[in-house]
Amino acid sequence: MTFTLMGTPGLESQHLWLSVPFCSMFLAILIGNGSILFLLATEPTLHSQMYLLLALLMVADLISTLAVVPKLLCLFWFNNQDIAANACFTQMFFIHGSSVVRSALLVFMVFDYFVAICEPLRYNIILSHSLVGRLGLLALAKGVILILPMPLLLQRLTFCHAAIPHTYCDHMAMVKMACNHNRPHLIYGFFVILLVVGLDLLLIGFSYALILQAVVHLTLNTCSAHLFFILITYMPALFSSITHPIGHDISPHTHILLANLYLLLPSMLNPIIYGIKMKEIRVKCLCRGIA
Repeated sequence: MTFTLMGTPGLESQHLWLSVPFCSMFLAILIGNGSILFLLATEPTLHSQMYLLLALLMVADLISTLAVVPKLLCLFWFNNQDIAANACFTQMFFIHGSSVVRSALLVFMVFDYFVAICEPLRYNIILSHSLVGRLGLLALAKGVILILPMPLLLQRLTFCHAAIPHTYCDHMAMVKMACNHNRPHLIYGFFVILLVVGLDLLLIGFSYALILQAVVHLTLNTCSAHLFFILITYMPALFSSITHPIGHDISPHTHILLANLYLLLPSMLNPIIYGIKMKEIRVKCLCRGIA
């Protein structure tokens, strides 16, 4: 059986103009991703775990692009709408499979960020090169396991018409073309979307929440002493400066006391604040006290 790709129904007369941005994006994707992959492959200093995940992500992007754009340009340029059934099912597998792999790799990249921020000293131990390889295989297995049943099951259906209202062989568009018994296919398609988009987005959101919590905790733990010192340094000075022009009912001795506090209070609290908060100073003081 041969299917017919309709392109963009309603804009058939604009196909030639639409090909310009698609062709430009195609070249940009090929040149950009290809250049970065070449750099990552030839530069030994970029063989870290993070860049390996980035390289896998770019490979998935290239596969998805090569599965979509060449046939799309043939359709727009030469009105070549026909596509054989086997070619259509193959295109569907690579398009949707690479999308699932990309989504899984994005989750793993967030995990990489989490380890780098929250466990920087144990980064190479937790996220070894062998683990990155296994994560890449896991992403590939996820894409194959979830997407391979789609074209295999579609081959068993009877299609009422062969015109696909799309620029490529989309699973849901083809399921709707079936004459009957397409409900299980619709349910499975929604299940895959929910599992991939919903679950992966949930994992990414949860990971970023942990990263944000760790960053805020680290920032507050590192800067709290400095922030408190800034407050006790500038607040009395600001209050004193404001009360001079507008605080006519405030007694002179209050101004004087505030001025002295502005000068002396920060100096008095400075060693206490930093002595308590700075781990190195605290440890040295304890060691000297024990000695």
